[in-house]
Amino acid sequence: VRSGMNTPPRWCEGPFPSLRHCADWRKEGGTMRTDTSITKDLVGVYQAGSHHMVGDGFPVRNMIPGAGVEEQLSPFLMLDYLGPQQFPPTDRQLGVGEHPHRGFETVTIMYHGKVAHRDSTGSGGVIGPGDVQWMTAASGVVHEELHEKEFAKRGGLLEGIQLWVNLPKAYKMTAPRYQTLVDAEIPAVELDGGAGRVRVIAGEFRSVKGPAKTFSPVHLYDLRLKAGHRTELDLPEGYNSSLFVLHGQVVVNGSQAVQEVEIALFGRRGERVVVEAKQEATILVLSGEPIAEPIARYGPFVMNQRDEIIQAVHDYQAGKMGHLS
Repeated sequence: VRSGMNTPPRWCEGPFPSLRHCADWRKEGGTMRTDTSITKDLVGVYQAGSHHMVGDGFPVRNMIPGAGVEEQLSPFLMLDYLGPQQFPPTDRQLGVGEHPHRGFETVTIMYHGKVAHRDSTGSGGVIGPGDVQWMTAASGVVHEELHEKEFAKRGGLLEGIQLWVNLPKAYKMTAPRYQTLVDAEIPAVELDGGAGRVRVIAGEFRSVKGPAKTFSPVHLYDLRLKAGHRTELDLPEGYNSSLFVLHGQVVVNGSQAVQEVEIALFGRRGERVVVEAKQEATILVLSGEPIAEPIARYGPFVMNQRDEIIQAVHDYQAGKMGHLS
């Protein structure tokens, strides 16, 4: 970053400037070349922990928590990679029938195919390629996720990701809500030199903000990087950050290869991750502020204490989360 005479770098601003770096900048008349961003250390590269069918319509490879790194990825609780799999035409809507959730959010990102959703609040809809469904279960919902009717009749390729995002304790018992983020509403940033593009689903990338509303700071990007190109990602200091490679092969920070269907986990220190594509790559970038609270989880419920899990089970059995009509 080259700072001009009249534009101090960011560490010279605010109530607690870095005095040493500020002095260096001022000493050079405000024209010195300065780049103090620290590259995040790569903690490890992980493969899927399991490969199984969810319901009768979603073949998934579980990356979180199956990779054994869930405590290092807060606020992200689970990442299932759906497919890619070709489904033959059928008159039946395959998928997952009525089931409950409480205490977190489910984020479904579609790459191919269409999925229909409806829940006990009366919300629902259909998402297709490029769309995102962000459902806040919070105090509790019952919902179903099925292959969309016309997609089921035609058959076709199904590919997507379902991500579970934890809620802070203060929001676990708030009212559920539902966000449908269609492809056209998700802003894209073109990378320099025709390297590719970044769709900003949540958070911010190079001053472009994503449409998703979140309860804790989260950055979620759909990164497409062309073979032979590289880009730098600025991910906040102190956040848990990772890259999930759906397709292609990349090298991170100039040294470590990450293959298809692998997830790279980075340390919290530092701000920069350098990604170079050896093959054309599709990558999901996750970065979030850790939620430093205890976690109690049982199936579709994620709370803070065991007694809250027991209460969630009782509430569901008593019909307090509603049912699908």
